[in-house]
Amino acid sequence: MNNVAQMALSNKGGLRLPPLPTIRDLVKLYKLRAIKQLSQNFLMDERLTDKIVKAAGRISNNDICLEVGPGPGGITRSIIRKQPSKIILVEKDQRFLPSLELLKECAEEIMNIKLDIHQGDILKYNIETDVPDEEKRLHLIGNLPFSISTRLLINWLEDVSERRGGFRRLDTHMTLTFQKEVAERICAPLGHEQRCRLSIISQIWTQPILKFFIPGKAFVPKPKVDVGVVRIIPLREPRTDLPFKLVEKVTRHIFSMRQKYCRRGFSTLFPEDIREETTKNLFELADVDPLLRPFQLSVEEVLRLSQVYSEHIKSYPELSLYDYRGPKNMSSIAENNDI
Repeated sequence: MNNVAQMALSNKGGLRLPPLPTIRDLVKLYKLRAIKQLSQNFLMDERLTDKIVKAAGRISNNDICLEVGPGPGGITRSIIRKQPSKIILVEKDQRFLPSLELLKECAEEIMNIKLDIHQGDILKYNIETDVPDEEKRLHLIGNLPFSISTRLLINWLEDVSERRGGFRRLDTHMTLTFQKEVAERICAPLGHEQRCRLSIISQIWTQPILKFFIPGKAFVPKPKVDVGVVRIIPLREPRTDLPFKLVEKVTRHIFSMRQKYCRRGFSTLFPEDIREETTKNLFELADVDPLLRPFQLSVEEVLRLSQVYSEHIKSYPELSLYDYRGPKNMSSIAENNDI
């Protein structure tokens, strides 16, 4: 092992080891700089990285931690201190591999923790490959790039709804960073000004908890916004058995006109010639007030609207193909679908 690798982590559980170079030193050593196009921001303060990992709850030596976008490894070393049985790092930027390899040596040779590094895009990463069914409880932890955070969360929420990927076990939790506004939206309660599509679909399948905020000045380079840390716990009993894509579609339409009455966005699910009558009938069947604003709708009301829409398109399946931004003629939709 080289001289740098011989300096290991300090384990707070009692075993004392010489500390590694600081993240700031590693950034200088390997001449790393954040790339704006990849939404990279380094978190240098170990007190904050420890706080993020603490927000994930108890991590035992039987657990597995999967970290998204570890960068130079700030959060990684805080995870190592918790001594899980295995750590999986998924990092797209190969420039960080030398500093992560250093952590791998320390974790495996000194702490006896298996650490795997996967260089690639988390959006294409197959969790089932590295975490088969018989494996231990999984913690997903990450300082997410702002550019993919919402897309990644929606992908994982769909996995939660299908009990697939990293969510085949009911006790997989997520502890993730988001832009402050996005974090507030995920957790926004009924009537909150930030309540949106993301609030609804997150709260149907999970319990999101806003843990704390990190000021932008704690990151290098400093982002223009503060950051929120959210712990997301899948519900053992989801609030619906409707397909994720159907509920997401209905919710997206409702909130597409968030300042209008909720009937306005919902009505865009249907062609203009039947829009008004169909919307009126389905709101009556769902027992939802059509004059509420979208942010005033409860999860249960959105699910009732999703349910009546689901039943309606079973009777009129061609309506499921309708796109109000696309062709207006339903026959042309059917023709295009046959091509």
